[in-house]
Parts: sequence; C-alpha cells; structure tokens
Amino acid sequence: MLIVFLVVTLAVFTWIAPPHEVVLHNILHHLNILPFLLAGMFFGWRGALKTILLAVVLQTPSIVRHWYRVPLDAQDQVVELSTFGAAGIIAGVLSDRERLQRVRVEATKIELERVYNELQQNIEQLKKTERLTAAGQLSASLAHEIRNPLASISGAAGILARGQASLESRSECLTILTKESQRLNKLLTNFLEFARPRLPRMQSIESSELIQSVASLAEHASYSERNPLMVEVEPTPREIFCDAEQIKQLLLNLILNAMQASESEVPVLLRSSARRGWLCIDVCDQGKGIDPEDMAHIFEPFFTTKENGTGLGLAIAAQITMQHGGSLTCHPNEPRGTVFRIEVPLAAEGDRLPQ
Repeated sequence: MLIVFLVVTLAVFTWIAPPHEVVLHNILHHLNILPFLLAGMFFGWRGALKTILLAVVLQTPSIVRHWYRVPLDAQDQVVELSTFGAAGIIAGVLSDRERLQRVRVEATKIELERVYNELQQNIEQLKKTERLTAAGQLSASLAHEIRNPLASISGAAGILARGQASLESRSECLTILTKESQRLNKLLTNFLEFARPRLPRMQSIESSELIQSVASLAEHASYSERNPLMVEVEPTPREIFCDAEQIKQLLLNLILNAMQASESEVPVLLRSSARRGWLCIDVCDQGKGIDPEDMAHIFEPFFTTKENGTGLGLAIAAQITMQHGGSLTCHPNEPRGTVFRIEVPLAAEGDRLPQ
C-alpha cells in the first residue's frame, strides 16, 4: 500500500505541477527511485517490475503532455523512469538472492539441528552400551578373580570336613582359609572403591610436606630395607588443593610398586617439580619396565601382570587423579625401568586456606 501510494502521489504531483517548473519536475522524477527500490527490496524483481509498469501507466499522460511543450523534461522523465526502474529490478534480483540464501541457511540449520539431535541420541546410546559393556567386563573379571580364592577355600574346607587330616594339614588348611579370605576381602574392597569412589575432601597443603610425609611412611615398609628411597623435592614452596589422604595413599602404592619392581639395593626415586600451574610428582624405578603392549592397558580395571595382584590399584589411582583435575601417566625410565607421573593443579589464591 505504501508503494502504491508513493507511485500514485508522484504521478498526481507530476501531472498538476506547472510545465515551466523544471526544478520541481526534476525532484519528482528523482523521487521515483523510492517506490522502485522499496518494491525490489520487499517483493523482489517481480514486484519492482510491476511497480515500474504502474508508474509508466500513470505517468504516460504527463510524458505525452510535456513531449511537445517541454520536450527536455519529458525525455528526462523517460530516462529516469528507465534508469531507476533498472535499479529497482537489480535491487529486486539481489533481494531475491538474499532471501533464497536465507531460506537455504534456515533449511541447513534445521537439518543440522536434526543431525545434531540424532548424534546426541546415538552418543547417549553408545554411552549406555559402553556402560553395560564395562559392567559386563567388570563382572566377568571379578568373577574370574573370585573363582581362584573360592576354589582354594573350598578345597581346604573339604579336607577339614572329612576330619582325617593330620595336624600339619589342618594348620595348612587354616592358613589357606585365612589367606584366601583376606585376599577376597581386599579384592572386594578395591572393587567397591573403584565402583563407588569417595569424593575428595579438598584442602590446601604444602607439596613438600605431603611428599616428605609419604616418604616417611614408605621407609617403614618391608621393601625399603632392600630398596632405599631417594627424595628430590621442589625447592620453592608450592601449595596444592587436594585430598591429602587420597594423594598420600596413591603415592605410597606407587612407591611400593616401584620397590617391588626394582632389584635389591637399587634405589627408588621420588621427585617433584612445578610446571605452568601444575605440580608433577614422579615415582621412578629401575626395574624390568613394562612391555609396550601392556602399557596401554595398565590403568584398566583387573588388568595386572602380578601373580597375586587384583588389577585395581592403578585403576583406582588414575580415578583419584581425575577427581583432582589431574592425570596419572606412565612412560619408560632411562636407561631402564618405569616412571609414573602424577600431575595435579597448583592451588589458586582463592583455594588457599588462611594460616
């Protein structure tokens, strides 16, 4: 309606304006560009063409009247109608192209949203499948680990039940029952710690104090008599925000594993360093090392290379470091052995407890 109103108004004013008012006619001719461009922008080139035809029909009487009285003005009116009409059609073509592009973008957006929703559903399904698979693998592994102690307990109980065993056999059977029961208890305890980990009780602690505390605990272990522990602490005081008990237990287990893996009289190295907001704690042994094919599986539940291992120690250790926002990694030591590295973030200013 606005465009039609402009076309009609310009045609009426062009008709009623005196022919000798050349300046006024020139202004009216130039104003024709407004309805042409508006029609092209809002209705495309087809709308612009219809507007041009309407303007030509309404202004033709003025052109005919002025053709003989003021031919220069009539010619100027024809040229400007043609020029501005072409501009309106070009604007309409560009507007149509922009609308088409917008429609394509909207269609692409809808398609991407559909694909994204399908992908999210597939991811959730994969997660559910992965959880079920992991639960099945854990159950199978747990059943396998429980079967051996149960077989020993069953055999010892059968010997005792027959009542014909010697005193020495009875003592041996009781030892088997006690040992295997403890082994089962340890296995189930580790499994529950892995399956239902305790949330960390975070507090700020000085890293060298924590490391020295762990070193003192390790010195009381039986392995420390044949494998001395060397400690290299970061000289600059560093604070970490962590569950001190969990980190101590984690480090102690890694140190004991390193002592078991090392030959007699070969020291185990415990060192710390700070790098770009992270505290790195390395436990280095000089044992036989870990086979490359086993390196990718050592943090998996129930994977172990020890004869009496549960395969949950390193899995729990990795889980604890993840809860602290860090990581536990393993790589070969030089010239031999293995290095287990714990990386935890240093305490921020807001995490530090008041002294």
